[in-house]
Parts: sequence; structure tokens; C-alpha cells
Amino acid sequence: MEFGIFDHLDRTGAPLSDFYEDRLKIAEAYDRAGFYAYHLAEHHSTPLGMAPSPNIFLAALAQRTRRLRFGPMVFVVPLYHPLRLISEICMLDQMSGGRLELSFGRGASPIELEYFGADPGQSQEVYNEAVEIILHGLTHKTLDFHGKHFSFDNVPIELEPLQKPHPPIWYGAHAPDSAARAARRALNIINLDPTAHIRDTVASYRKTWHETHGDVALPKIGLGRFIVVGETDAQAMRLASRAYGPWYQSFTYLFRLLGRPQSHPRPAAFEPLMARGQGVAGSPVTVRDLLAAQLAETGCNYVVGQFAFGNMTRDEALHSIELFASEVMPALRETGDDRVPLPLVGRG
Repeated sequence: MEFGIFDHLDRTGAPLSDFYEDRLKIAEAYDRAGFYAYHLAEHHSTPLGMAPSPNIFLAALAQRTRRLRFGPMVFVVPLYHPLRLISEICMLDQMSGGRLELSFGRGASPIELEYFGADPGQSQEVYNEAVEIILHGLTHKTLDFHGKHFSFDNVPIELEPLQKPHPPIWYGAHAPDSAARAARRALNIINLDPTAHIRDTVASYRKTWHETHGDVALPKIGLGRFIVVGETDAQAMRLASRAYGPWYQSFTYLFRLLGRPQSHPRPAAFEPLMARGQGVAGSPVTVRDLLAAQLAETGCNYVVGQFAFGNMTRDEALHSIELFASEVMPALRETGDDRVPLPLVGRG
């Protein structure tokens, strides 16, 4: 069992210079605590994403951490020229000592694509071509490609990633068919959906994996959740409920601004989010038990927490992370597919 982080880098209300420093300090805490990887969302023209250029933030994070792996979840591929993204991927992997993780997507928000003049109706075509180009460019010294949206003739590729053939690739799987495709390609996955939906998606992934790869060990199958740990259940719920409201306002900002239907809708309050399994808050014992139950139900093997969000302060986030790292992570690490979680002693 490993543990990761998902971060929108959503605006907290603090001055941006302080905001970035707070998030980097929190990243240092993730590094010290032994988290596996930090997964950063990419959003544009919205308070949901204060890292519209994720590679700039990730380059800073690489210098402030030593073991923590990191990467986008996801690069919004239609907003990049493939040659530039190849170069930046290689630089980040080399500068971090081979700690980069990759994920590519066509963009969850049509509004954000439209602001850049990109056609959401063509985003899947552009994505398909660009990802093929990027993966070729990461593994070859020259690039030749002729498609509908891109064309290259014998372009020299001077950079290369440290990890061979390229950094590990992640995929956001939201349905059984997409999970099956990811399994056939041996991709790691993360799912942020309600627990009942994840169960079917992961079942498809596991079935396809064993049909395709036999007894080879599974990649990481991520369970993405808002996670808040407090001294007591009541304390954690108060913090989660207060912080989630501003996050939700950022999450829905562009859709409310333009009167458009929300992509990937979420409940407006933390309590119904928690009822769907997408939020977990409580004392260390409660959080341990809730996550253990979800892991057993879904078949996931990688817990991905969104620990800093909304108007949560740096100190509040750090305290929650410290409790999770010291009292929840060790207990969950002791569990296996067929074992009961070890008891936690102390806070109830």
C-alpha cells in the first residue's frame, strides 16, 4: 500500500506569493512523511487552478523535495505543442533525478479549451495524435509524423528523459471500458468517483490486467479522496465542511459564470460528498476505518488524498497531514487484500 496526493492548487484567499510558498511547504511535509507521489491538476482562467503552467510549479517542487515523485494529473494536451511538451518532460525528469510521473488528457472543461481557441469537438483527435508524438519523441532521436493536426519531418530530438523508456504514465479511469484500455496498456490509474462506481471500474481493470498480463504484479490503482484528519471526528468535520465550501465555489466558477452545465459534478457540501464516499473526515481511527472499508470494497491499492483545499490554512493542512502520516498510513500499510486493519490506539 502506497499513498499519494492530488492537488488542484485552488486559490485560498492568501496573496499568491504566500499561497505558492504555503503549498511548497506542504509539499516538503509530504516528502518527509513518505508519500509516494504528488499529482497536480491543470486548470485555466479559474480559481480552481493556480498552476495553469504545472511544469513551473513542479520544477519548484522538485527542488524543495528529495524523494517525492510528482507529475500532472493531467497535462491538458490540446493546449500544448507536442515538441515543447517533449522538451519540458525531459528537463523535469532529468532535473529531479528521475522522479517525474506523466498523465495526459484532452481536458475536462470545454470552457477552458475554448478560451485558448481550441475546439472541444476536435480535442480527442488532437489528444490522440499529440500523445503518439510525445511518446515517440521521448524514445527516439528524430521525429517523423504526418497526421491531421500535426506534421513533422526528421525533427532532431536533443533531450531525453532520465527514466527509460519514459516516465511512468497514469490515466484517469472513470468507466469499465476506459479501465480495461488502461490495463491493456499497463497504465497506473486514479479514480475520484463515488465508491460504487469505482468498484465496477476497478473490477474491469483487474480482470483485463490478469487476462493480458497474467500474474505480473498490478500497477497502482488509485482511490482519490478529500481527506481531513483531526483530533476528533467533530473537529475534522468542522474543518472539512468549512474548507470544502470555497473549493466548491472555485470548482463551479466558470460554469456559473457562463451558465453552462458542470463537468463531473460534485455535491455542494462536504456531508453529501462524504456520503458518496468521495470525502473522508474524522479522527485517525475513523479515517483509517473508512479508507480500509473503501479499499476493500473497490479493490484499489493506492490511496490518493486531497489534503489541502478551499480556505484551509497551511497549519491546518499540516496538522491533518501529520496525523494521517503518523497514525493512519502505518495502520493501512499493515493491511493486505485479505487482512483486517490493525487497531489504532489513542484518539477516538
